[in-house]
Amino acid sequence: MSTTSTQQSATTASSSLSANDAAASATPAWRPGPFDSAEVETILNAIEKLPTWTQRLDRSKRGRRDAAAILTWLELAPGATWQDRWEFYETKYEGKWIGGIVDDLIAATGRGRSDLPVVLGCLIQVRLFRPSYDFLCSFKPVSIYRKIRALVSPELFLKTEHAGKEMGMAPRPLGQALNILTSLVITTGKPLEEIGASDLLAFRDAHAPTDRRVPSGTYGAWLLLVDLGQIESGTTLESVSRPGQRPVDELVDWYRIKSPSVREVLIRYLRERRAGMDYSTFRERVTVLVGTFWADIEKHHPGIDSLHLPEDVAIAWKERLRYVDRGGERVPRKSYFDVLMKVRSFYLDIAEWALEDPSWARWAVPCPIRRGETEGLSKSRKVLKAAMHQRIRERLPHLPRMVDAAETWKDDAARLLEATERTAIDVTFEHDGRRYQRTVPAKSRRPGDSNRGTPRVLAIDLATGETIDVGNQEDRAFWAWACVETFRHTGTRIEELLELTHLALVSYRLPDTGEVVPLLQIVPSKNGEERLLLVTPELASVLASIVQRVRTPEGTIPLVARYDGHERTTGPELPHLFQRQFGWRRQVISPGTVPNLLNEVLARTGLTDRAGRPLHCTPHDFRRMFSTEAVTGGLPIHIAAKILGHANINTTEGYTAVFQDDLIHSYRAFVDRRRSTRPSEEYREPTAEEWIEFQQHFALRKLELGDCGRPYGTPCAHEHACVRCPMLRVDPRAKGRLQEIIANLTERIEEARANGWLGEIEGLKTSQTAAISKLASLNRAERNKPGRTELGLPSTRRNS
Repeated sequence: MSTTSTQQSATTASSSLSANDAAASATPAWRPGPFDSAEVETILNAIEKLPTWTQRLDRSKRGRRDAAAILTWLELAPGATWQDRWEFYETKYEGKWIGGIVDDLIAATGRGRSDLPVVLGCLIQVRLFRPSYDFLCSFKPVSIYRKIRALVSPELFLKTEHAGKEMGMAPRPLGQALNILTSLVITTGKPLEEIGASDLLAFRDAHAPTDRRVPSGTYGAWLLLVDLGQIESGTTLESVSRPGQRPVDELVDWYRIKSPSVREVLIRYLRERRAGMDYSTFRERVTVLVGTFWADIEKHHPGIDSLHLPEDVAIAWKERLRYVDRGGERVPRKSYFDVLMKVRSFYLDIAEWALEDPSWARWAVPCPIRRGETEGLSKSRKVLKAAMHQRIRERLPHLPRMVDAAETWKDDAARLLEATERTAIDVTFEHDGRRYQRTVPAKSRRPGDSNRGTPRVLAIDLATGETIDVGNQEDRAFWAWACVETFRHTGTRIEELLELTHLALVSYRLPDTGEVVPLLQIVPSKNGEERLLLVTPELASVLASIVQRVRTPEGTIPLVARYDGHERTTGPELPHLFQRQFGWRRQVISPGTVPNLLNEVLARTGLTDRAGRPLHCTPHDFRRMFSTEAVTGGLPIHIAAKILGHANINTTEGYTAVFQDDLIHSYRAFVDRRRSTRPSEEYREPTAEEWIEFQQHFALRKLELGDCGRPYGTPCAHEHACVRCPMLRVDPRAKGRLQEIIANLTERIEEARANGWLGEIEGLKTSQTAAISKLASLNRAERNKPGRTELGLPSTRRNS
């Protein structure tokens, strides 16, 4: 890559920076060196004064002869300066060192290959020319990088190295980051103190067309420049590189609409609708109106320049819309009626706006979609709803098996990791009846492996010959278990799960009993409804395990920023709970990783669907299973809607896969009557007596085996059959009493069977099954208890 193209890349990259960085990038991306037009003898005298000029080269005079030969070779190229001549050879050989420039050098000078890199490095040190990033990547002058750092900004480079160590960078990533900063100094001709964001982005863009990935050490180099104060604090290379929210014009122009007038009305309409939508929903609306609708019209009916479509054109588009091409096969489009509704609302909105604003009148034309054509929407939604209900009915009975599989995988992976770490390298050991041999990556066996940081923990399964990344497997097993447990206990959306932070754990202390009630604050991700969930003992054990895992030895949870792929924004640095270690950096688990972890758990269960295919489960399936269990367990549906964060109770009804229609209608009628008769005085701030009554509610929940988790103001739905009730939270101290109840129920079942009391047997078996399930849950919580972990729950107090 030439210096000119490097400068252009820096200018292009600076467009995505902040105002301060963009201003900084206005300076030239490179500057000429002191010997850019010097004579050969002057250059030879300069390199002999370098501290890195070796005694061997000086004594034998070979170094001077080799340098003179290289300069003579450069003079053969066209150009007025040494930089122009060097760029000629780089362009000729596409920046390649081996098989390109070095072969030409040997042929032209007759010199050996051994000393050429050393002499060429000396010419780079005196800034005779500035090689491109492509050449440096091919040349790999690691020793020259160290010499450059000793000559250019040595104190600042030393300070930067200390800063990287304080960040926790391992020696190898730190060395890669320092080498990248050194290559910036070499290519731009700037000292380290003048290197900024635009220079580093130019380095990234120079590698993007070939490698399609950021070179190792680029992220670390960015953080080192942030620490030096040369890049805006709080920014990361990820946040600058990721696509942000795009303007309406750019989103529309992506589809290359040919009609100027239609493009104008689409942009104006979408701008009007933008304020009332989140970015993800807005992009979907753009896709439907511009891509699925009008771009398809122009593709099949070129020349149309008006929203007033001929009838045959509208009919042909609706016929094409019914099907979608998937791998050469035409399948019915599931969103057919949704697309029709969005296009119809587009026409009707314009007609309505034209009544108030005459500037819309020229676009107010008859809608090509009649009212009767959208009547199938309700039917299609019922079919979709039935399919979702059936999906949950298939998966809900297998939930205990999924939970057991996740826990077993976590425990087995943890024990294998512990056994592997106890074993020396290349030593064979046995674990759970299988023989393994601990090994290390091939790179870690090279000389100088002590500078490469902590190697991965690997083991070879001697029965299969497979090399297992034991550390990575244990990490995946733990987070799969954490996702399963958190989903099934909270019913959160996947975005809400990944947004959980240490700050979301709050507590409320009852003034009468002094009992601390832990709460989990769910940040709204969809409808803006923030909510608090009561933390059960089992969920508290899971959260304690997560906190213990992510907490540093100093007792703090690292601050990391999370990128929201839906809104295209990067949030502030917060103590996120679902964060993992990636090399020396920490990142929030990506939304794409969570479904993969859940399916890995399901694969270990061996479960299949009705067609015999492996069963899959999405994060939203857990949300539906949570709501189904809660409502069928007796929780009032409007309370379930509040817990799930639904603004409309109809949404919660659609989530409950097993719920009698007549019960829904009866309950809704009851709620409507209660609302109509409720006095207006109830819509006020609670009095002191009412607040005391609310607090006493928590004290009255104390039961024989633990306490009741039903929300305030709701009656007992099971007539105090607490052993059967899902709202019963068993106290670990009541485990012995629960075992006595199970034993007593077993004796009563035997007695009923001996006396032929068949009806009594069924009731006792129901209680026995529920008691055994609670005992299993209690045992699971005890096994997963991470020891005493201080969660650091902040207290919430009621404003007086």
